[in-house]
This record gives sequence, C-alpha cells and structure tokens, in this order.
Amino acid sequence: MHDIRAIRENPEGFDAALARRGDAPMSSEILSLDEARRAKIQAAETAQAEQNRASKEVGAAKGRGDEAEFERLRALVGEKKAEVAAMQAEAKALDAQLTDMLARIPNVLAEDVPDGADEDGNVEVHRWGNVPNFAFDPKEHFDIPGVAAGMDFETAAKTSGSRFVFLKGAVARIHRALAQLMVDTHVDKNGLTEMQSPVLVRDEAMYGTDKLPKFGDDSYQTTNGWWLVPTSEVPLTYTVAEETLAEADLPIRMTAHTLCFRSEAGSAGKDTAGMLRQHQFEKVEMVSITHPDASDAEQQRMLGCAEGILELLGIPYRTVILCSGDTGFGARRTYDIEAWLPGQNAYREISSVSTTGAFQARRMNARFKPAGGGKPEYVHTLNGSGLAVGRCLIAALENGQQEDGSVLLPEALAPYLGGRTTLTADGQLA
Repeated sequence: MHDIRAIRENPEGFDAALARRGDAPMSSEILSLDEARRAKIQAAETAQAEQNRASKEVGAAKGRGDEAEFERLRALVGEKKAEVAAMQAEAKALDAQLTDMLARIPNVLAEDVPDGADEDGNVEVHRWGNVPNFAFDPKEHFDIPGVAAGMDFETAAKTSGSRFVFLKGAVARIHRALAQLMVDTHVDKNGLTEMQSPVLVRDEAMYGTDKLPKFGDDSYQTTNGWWLVPTSEVPLTYTVAEETLAEADLPIRMTAHTLCFRSEAGSAGKDTAGMLRQHQFEKVEMVSITHPDASDAEQQRMLGCAEGILELLGIPYRTVILCSGDTGFGARRTYDIEAWLPGQNAYREISSVSTTGAFQARRMNARFKPAGGGKPEYVHTLNGSGLAVGRCLIAALENGQQEDGSVLLPEALAPYLGGRTTLTADGQLA
C-alpha cells in the first residue's frame, strides 16, 4: 500500500516510479479523489459543528419560552444531523474508493533494480557450480527410468485433474528428505524459527500480504470464504498484523514447510509435462520482519540462505536480479535463483527472494516502537523460497541421472535416506 502523503508531496516522482514498471501515470487521478475525499470530510466536520451549535441554542430557546425559535432550531438540528450523516457516508465511500485504488498499484522499485520490459532484462549477479557434462542426452525428470516408477501423473489426473502428481516409494521419500534437510538447515545453521502454519487464511491475511484484490484469480477459495495459501509467506507475514513491536524484537526470522496452492490461471500451456508447475506443491518458506535500516542487508542474508541449500546439494545455479518489468507486484526488489535442469538444458527458477519495504506493513498496520522514543514506524517485510521442494527434487534427479536410468543422489541427503545414495533404475533406494 502506498502512503497518500508521499504521493501528495511528490506526484511527479510517484508517476516516474510507475513508469519504470511500464504503467501509466496515476497521481492526478489519485490526488483528485483524495481532494474530493478531504473536502467531504471537511464539509462534514463543518456541518457537525453547526449541528452542535444549534443543539446548544435549542435548550436556550426552550428556556426563554421562545417556541418559534425552538421549533426552528430543532428543525435545523435535524437537517444538520441528516446532512452530516450523508456527508460522512460519502466521505467513507470516497475513502474506500481511494484505498481500493491504492491497493491495486504496485510497489515502488528500489533504485538499483535494472530497467527492462520482461525477463530478458534480468541481470545475472552470481553463478555457482559446474553444469554437468553427460556422455548421453540427459532426460527430463519424468522420463528418467528410476524416477518414472515413482511419479504417477495418470492416477493424479483421474483423481484431481491436470497439474497434479502422486509421488510414491523412493521418489516420495527423496522429496520428503529434501524438505527436512531445508528446514533443519534453516533452523540449525541459519537461525530461523520453525513454524507450523495454517494453510487456510482469511481475506485480511491475503489482503495484508498484497495477494488481494489483484491476485484473487490466481488462488483458490473455499465455499465458506477461506483462502488456500499460495505460499506460507501469507500466514507467516500476517503474524505481525496490527502489532506494534519493540525495536529490540527485530529482526523476526521464520521458516515453514507447507503445502501451497496456485490456480496458475495465467500459465495456460506452460510447463504442462512433469511436475514443474503444479496446482498443489510444497515449499519451505523464509519470512523476515526487520527494521527499515536493516532490510537490504536482510535480503542478502536470505538470498545466501537459499543459495546455500543448493550448494549443500551440489546443484548448479545462477542468481539474477529481476528487472523493472519482471519484478512482482508487491516487491521493491527481487532476486531469482535458477537451478540448472539438464533435461531442459536451461536454468529454471527455484527460489525468489523479495523485499517489500513497508508496502505490506502499511496494509497490515504492522509497526515497531523505536528504542530511542518517537512515533511508531512501519516494519519492513521480506520473503523468500528456501526452497520450492518439488523443483528442487527435479533439479536433484536430473543433475544426478546416469545413462543406465539410475540417479546418484546428493550426499547431503544420505542421513535422511538411511545412508542410501542411489535411486536405482527400477526405482529403489540403494
């Protein structure tokens, strides 16, 4: 959410920020609505003062026995009361209209976000690991013989439709092991607090984390109004809604492994084969609540936490900073980590690490009280995948595939797999 005072103070700067995202200027429309709202509030306050004065004079007229003046003033009080109520209702409607308008405008980008129209404008900032050299044509995950036995798309389609999968046997266990390794690493090494969070949330939580109203079509809603979370960013971040924290409480760092749900409404025809893009998937999420002065450094720390998981697994990756045209609605800066997928001969996103500044905090009214005194300030919120479990499974399987159809698994998973390090060509752990 944007601060209307900042738009009033610098409308040209606000429009310039929108232009970086390819959006048309909006300050004139916003300020016109804001002016009408403020004028209506002022008129209602003036009418209220007139009503109060007339109310006092009614008693005085009654005491003097001036019935004519008493009746005139009583009628005036009634008129002013109705006038105030109407003006307050109009002001409330204008305020709701302004709030809705502001809620649909994307965040202002950080100055260091590169300009660009789409993903082609993203800039690589880091690369790690050696892309494997195969003596054979590497397969996509679902075509690797040892994997195919443990991924059942046909039964999932019969049960739930497209973009679902049954994982079974060794593949299901590897998937679970990856999630466990991620959570353990974030808790034991990276100092995050593990959370077990709800996957059903109210409108307020989706709105506070900028998923509503803009992205309602991308999420699933139950018939009684709950939303299935697109990521545990939503419940974790919303834990500080309507709170005024002590500065000493910051930073708050959390992680959660949850089911996630996305309708993928805008991805028709994309990645339909395999389990790269599913309606239901699992993710280990990281969320940080920080002091504004610390949020940029916190984003770098979170980025290192996510990259560290891939390095622990030996999966080659590259990190890019998203350009202005590819940065998400609520983010002021986003880094994507892309894992190497030999079956596609391409790097594919496995994590996004974003800072929203005070954008979400303003929507949630999440603040902190400065240690040195003064007015409460909005916290900054950050979120990042640490990592997408299904995509990490794909990367581990494809990078470890062997010509005979087996898969050499990352050594870091051995403690979670009873010491076993291979997925055999017939789908067993060995």
